[in-house]
Amino acid sequence: MIALLQRVSQASVQVEGAQIGAIGAGLLVFLCAERGDGRQQADLLLAKLLAYRVFGDADGKMNLSLAQTAGGLLLVPQFTLAADTRSGSRPSFTPAARPADGLALFDYFVAQARARHAPVATGRFGADMKVSLTNDGPVTFWLQVKPAPSVAAVERTQA
Repeated sequence: MIALLQRVSQASVQVEGAQIGAIGAGLLVFLCAERGDGRQQADLLLAKLLAYRVFGDADGKMNLSLAQTAGGLLLVPQFTLAADTRSGSRPSFTPAARPADGLALFDYFVAQARARHAPVATGRFGADMKVSLTNDGPVTFWLQVKPAPSVAAVERTQA
């Protein structure tokens, strides 16, 4: 799974002109499931995201996590993060999870985030979303937990 984190002073998402999610200071996270991802990758990525130290302490150093600051968390599904851009002038989205799998993992990730952190707002999977944000810093990080290797790939490497 892939997460693109942006530390924000505020962020919101609209669908069809209606605001469906908003936070004040915290993290806006664009989230993508890749083929082969499962709940294990989602759990590892969420744990890393909540513990990632990107907020300033009393000395202004990035030593505090979202969990320590009780900031907002806005989760927005974005399959384009898995784009393969190595060749040509049009990205391939083959590395992204199938839509049904991506939706299931996004829903699982949101449920786990809500169980471990508040407040959590979201975008809508598959919708044409308009995302607004004020990036604080700017501070942006890419986090990734690689998909589990397929059985066929493991067998090839062991042969």
